Amino acid sequence: MTDKNIYVAFSNKKLESSFEKLKKGKSEDKQLYKFIERAINDLKKNPICGTKIPKKLWPKRYVKEYHITNLWKYDLPNAWRLIYTIFEDKITILNVILEWFPHKEYERKFGY
Repeated sequence: MTDKNIYVAFSNKKLESSFEKLKKGKSEDKQLYKFIERAINDLKKNPICGTKIPKKLWPKRYVKEYHITNLWKYDLPNAWRLIYTIFEDKITILNVILEWFPHKEYERKFGY
């Protein structure tokens, strides 16, 4: 697919900390941790394995806060959604996880 180095990162330390806390949480949290971990592994193999979100649906906060030029959604089990963007240069592809949430919150945020 590509000879570039592919990385996955969180948009900030708070989000990364939230992810790590899931591992120690109750059983639903631990399950969500595993779903996100699987998503991270999938993104390392194929950065565009999610679904591209049309620009007209992008929340303005994402554009302002993260200066995104693309936005993707990865469908997690149990109707959870993981939102990420891709930054790329000549040697690296960086998938940046912006957030994850249940489908209802996703619908509200993206105006469905």
